[in-house]
Amino acid sequence: MKYLILVCLFAIVICLSSGFDNGMKEIKFIIPDGWPKPVYNLSKNKLTDEGFKLGRKLFYDPILSRDGSTSCAGCHTQWSGFTHVDHSLSHGINGLKGKRNSLTISNLAWNTSFMWDGGINNLEVQPLGPITNHVEMDNSLENVVKTLDTAKGYRTRFYLAFGDSTITGQHVLKALAQFLVMLESFNAKYDKYIRKEPGGEMTEQELSGLKLFRDNCETCHNEPLFTNNSFQNIGLAVDTVLKDYGRMNITRDFHDSLRFKVPSLRNVAMSYPYMHDGRFKTLMEVMDHYSDGIVEGPSLAIELSKPMILTPEDKKDLIAFLQTLTDKEFLFDLRFRDWRD
Repeated sequence: MKYLILVCLFAIVICLSSGFDNGMKEIKFIIPDGWPKPVYNLSKNKLTDEGFKLGRKLFYDPILSRDGSTSCAGCHTQWSGFTHVDHSLSHGINGLKGKRNSLTISNLAWNTSFMWDGGINNLEVQPLGPITNHVEMDNSLENVVKTLDTAKGYRTRFYLAFGDSTITGQHVLKALAQFLVMLESFNAKYDKYIRKEPGGEMTEQELSGLKLFRDNCETCHNEPLFTNNSFQNIGLAVDTVLKDYGRMNITRDFHDSLRFKVPSLRNVAMSYPYMHDGRFKTLMEVMDHYSDGIVEGPSLAIELSKPMILTPEDKKDLIAFLQTLTDKEFLFDLRFRDWRD
């Protein structure tokens, strides 16, 4: 009996020293002034400090892959806006090459769908895509749970995060969602300009670029998220090797042929290469595409049916504005780094 009491007291001390308080130690999710209501239902996955830390550890831990070689962070590095910049197509387990360039990760609470083709529509389900993809992590959620159950320290972490040391697939996905949903980017120069804060003073060139952006790009890349969550054919020629037809792969609707998700442009200057297949290495190549490279087709976005007239100076001004979307506070936020604890 004395031994049982001592064990219980020890468990209480451990919980208190680690900051666990039965789920009451919440962390704040910020909805910036003027932003729309998030799509993700935060009330069903209460954000806590320990849940966030568990999600962060899972994000950086290659244990999620079949052979322990590949982590989420392998394709999503913080300083690039949580994508990769060293190759056009994402690489996965055994060095296998995928068919697409990874999307950036930020402000996911406002996403109505995920992946370039929108094949997933819930943030908590999204990690199942890369985990089960044979080219990416080549694993199953069931096997992830079994592996975590015997891995050092994880049972304690799940107990601190959810009040239960039994590791379940649902808790794995909820922990990842708690980390991912906190990856908020809203402190770029552009944001400070909108809020009339110090550090938000725009140059004449940047203001010219902002006007050009609002005249030519705003329809799909709505402020402040810089996406409207739609799928569009922006006139890219089909890669004859990849033969990726985007949204049509999911809907089987011919009208969705070559339509891909409109990505957010936040931190776009840091997230090269560009487009779903990483075909453009620079923002100037992107500008050249919109002004001179549109390939017409039945599903082409209506907004692109008329030529986008951009002079060389216009392109430079637009790029100057896009650089104001770089949020250094987000890119180097220590909360989001790889803490090997």
